[in-house]
Amino acid sequence: MSCPLPALDFDIISLGHGSGGLLTNKLLVEAIFKLFHNEYLDQHHDGAVFELNGPTAFSTDSFVVSPIFFPGGNIGERAVNGTVNDLAMCGAIPRFLSLSLILEEGLKIEDLWRVLVSAKEASERSGVQIVTGDTKVVDRGKGDLIFINTAGLGTLHTNAKIGFDRIKKGDVIVTSGTLANHGVAILSVREGLAFESPILSDTINLNHKIKSMLDDFGIKIHFLRDPTRGGVATVLNEIAINSKLGISIDEASVPVKPEVQGACEILGLDPIYIANEGIFLAIVSADISEKLLETMRSKYNLGEATIIGEIVEDHAGKVIMNSSIGGKRVVNMLLEISFQEFVRVH
Repeated sequence: MSCPLPALDFDIISLGHGSGGLLTNKLLVEAIFKLFHNEYLDQHHDGAVFELNGPTAFSTDSFVVSPIFFPGGNIGERAVNGTVNDLAMCGAIPRFLSLSLILEEGLKIEDLWRVLVSAKEASERSGVQIVTGDTKVVDRGKGDLIFINTAGLGTLHTNAKIGFDRIKKGDVIVTSGTLANHGVAILSVREGLAFESPILSDTINLNHKIKSMLDDFGIKIHFLRDPTRGGVATVLNEIAINSKLGISIDEASVPVKPEVQGACEILGLDPIYIANEGIFLAIVSADISEKLLETMRSKYNLGEATIIGEIVEDHAGKVIMNSSIGGKRVVNMLLEISFQEFVRVH
């Protein structure tokens, strides 16, 4: 999509852009309203009026990513994809988003425009409309360039029955792709690491693939979640605790790209605790697991989809990993730590 930088008479964000006056109006009218133009946003109101029929899902999220541009993406598309994916994990078809910006004084208009264009492109790929939002400006040094909040609404898929209460003994755990790409991509920039094969963020919208899964397998899909902050380990622990069942996973089955595994070894990190932005975990009935896996790889273009474990009655509320070298270990939820990479990748 060709989106040339708008002709504005300022090059950086100033506190005046958050005043609600002339500068705010110019930024909104000449940049945001024109870029995200649609019948709802064109009303230039403080909200949007629309209709949704049937059960509705609602989600909100805030994004504080540093750096705001990273290998494979930036905070703009990440913000749209994040809320779209949260709605999809509810079994919903995303329809409408809000987009609110907290800008730091001194942010270059060129950088803001790149972020906004990426958000626009991500919304188009997802099939959602950005219909309302807000813009605020904070003093230099208090905003880390840009923070974004998004909220989304979507209609529930007619075949969706997703919830902790749907999980049962014998269910199979499937991951749609390889782990830790997003978190390691950001860390590689922060730590100045270079690899023979570049590590890119996996940020992408998942809603179309989830819709296809629900079309094809419906109520046999018992639970969905995208393992963002805290990674796969945290999501699995949440599932075990809330379902009051145990989880058994096989270390040898957990898919991690060699270059990502190598980076984790250098940094002393475990891939199952690192943020992901383009994969999901599905807990499904065992009788469809093989067919689902085949379909994910062939029809949904998820060639690295893998079965990593199952739901068990033993060790209720705990996640146990079967080591690739023999033995077992408890996989705990991410503990409070000071290492910054687990804080600023979302």
